[in-house]
Amino acid sequence: MIPLALLPGSAQWGAHLDELLARPEALWICGAPGCGATSLAAELAARRGVNWLDAASTEEALAWLAGHPKGIVAVHQPAPPALPCLALRLPSVEEHPEALPGLLAHLAREEGLLPPVPPALAALPCPGNLRELRNRVLRWKLLGQLPASDAAGPPRFEAEDLATNLHELERFLLHRALRRAYGNRVEAARRLGVSRRQVYLLIGRHGDPVRGEAASGALPRRVLKRRTVQNSSPDPNTR
Repeated sequence: MIPLALLPGSAQWGAHLDELLARPEALWICGAPGCGATSLAAELAARRGVNWLDAASTEEALAWLAGHPKGIVAVHQPAPPALPCLALRLPSVEEHPEALPGLLAHLAREEGLLPPVPPALAALPCPGNLRELRNRVLRWKLLGQLPASDAAGPPRFEAEDLATNLHELERFLLHRALRRAYGNRVEAARRLGVSRRQVYLLIGRHGDPVRGEAASGALPRRVLKRRTVQNSSPDPNTR
């Protein structure tokens, strides 16, 4: 378990931890998935000597608190207004990047890795927060994989027409998602906010840089249509 003092934002709420534990109200701990809310709830419940719940929704948390007025819940959603409990939101590592070195050093020690850890493991953004950091350490330990950087940078948009530029942007975003997901296409689909079927269609069009799959070269109709119009335009030098 990650020590509470290493969690992002602990310098703020950690200074009042004893006072927080002494309060009689229920405690609502929220934050993005993987932020450490579950670990914090378990630790505080043990110190307080009360029950706790890792709730999947606000409704589940409210129903449980009705029977445990001094309990502690961990839930992704913020506490509803006027709820008779204390609410603590855990910030992300993006909000407190200064927490990254300590977190990585601790996770590396847990896995038996000798320092120093590769700086790329602390690269931001880090969706998934602590969960993603742990996955990065494990992938480095077991597979020697580091988070891939987008060395080429975003597309330069050399073309003038929107269709071609959108095609280039689509390729860039797909390849970035695949690299950040270490080639996991289900995770890449989640990052892009599209279905897995759509990701496979995009990979067929743009290729997969992680698995070394080449692009088919097929262009979407919007690009083909634009190029047909361009090719059929009269030559301005002819009269």
